[in-house]
Amino acid sequence: MLREIHEQPDALARTLKEEWTEAKRIAETLDAEDLKLIYLTGSGTSYHACLAVNYTISTMTSILSSTLPASEFASWTTQAHTDTVLIAISQSGESTDVINAANSAIQSGMRTIAVTNTPESSLARICDLKLFSRAGPEKAITATKSFTCTILAAQLLILELAKLIESLPRYDALISMINQIPQLVERSIQLSEGDTRTIAETYKDKEFFFVLGSGPNYATALEGALKLKESSNVYAEGFATREFLHGPMQLVDRRTPILILENPGKSDEVMKLAESFERFEAPVVIIHSKDNSIDGKHFRTVGGVDEIFLPLVDVIPLQLYSYYSSVARGLNPDNPPKLKKVVR
Repeated sequence: MLREIHEQPDALARTLKEEWTEAKRIAETLDAEDLKLIYLTGSGTSYHACLAVNYTISTMTSILSSTLPASEFASWTTQAHTDTVLIAISQSGESTDVINAANSAIQSGMRTIAVTNTPESSLARICDLKLFSRAGPEKAITATKSFTCTILAAQLLILELAKLIESLPRYDALISMINQIPQLVERSIQLSEGDTRTIAETYKDKEFFFVLGSGPNYATALEGALKLKESSNVYAEGFATREFLHGPMQLVDRRTPILILENPGKSDEVMKLAESFERFEAPVVIIHSKDNSIDGKHFRTVGGVDEIFLPLVDVIPLQLYSYYSSVARGLNPDNPPKLKKVVR
């Protein structure tokens, strides 16, 4: 798991180099002017990747989009849609739930796009179009590099669609930033590794965690909580930041560390929330960029990143914390005993 976290900059660079041309071709093939709706589906980590991509669609285009868990897809989409596309994300391309969702979409007349790390997979074979996250083999059950690489591959497609549909005045600036993503992820690893190791040791006796994030980092919060469940065998739950105040707040006390992802420009709001949690003696860790000045326990990540790319850099400290938390508890983060890499 640790090796694969550190492989992400190279894997992301490969994805940019090898998939951009295909992303442009797919965007041109889709007849974007008549595209009315994009569904996204996946399971587990891939479902969280779908949410991050959905945010990109919603902010960069006028196309309606909706993300559904793969196991629920057929139940929630019962009518034929000839002007609808399904983006199906699966690291292995062999998840039974994702394949069933893709088959349901095909039967209803949708076009289908596979985003997978496995070119020879069943999902790649049945879908009309495909993009590959060039993460390379991912051996740890706890997925890390496939999460960021599948998001990046799909975001390339969405930016190319946005350019065709909206003429996207920000296109050049976004392309400049997306080319920097491998370096930004490398920097996020460097900034956060020491603190994540230290705080994992500090909280190795804690069994209940909450991870909060908003906007694009709602997906990051869900993924961070899943990584803690998988690797560290603890109860961890991700929430939209302010949604946490509507009920779950009742559970906060000294037993429940709270990890808060801070979006740019939200320092004051995050500080007020942190203070309210600390009044109930809850340990608080804030994940924020290096150009902010929040005191106390924190994981640092890079600043100056456009919000659609935040999940790519802000998930890094959560991945590292999950790894070091597992090791501090004497567990094997590569092979959680009740989980399988592919759910068939």
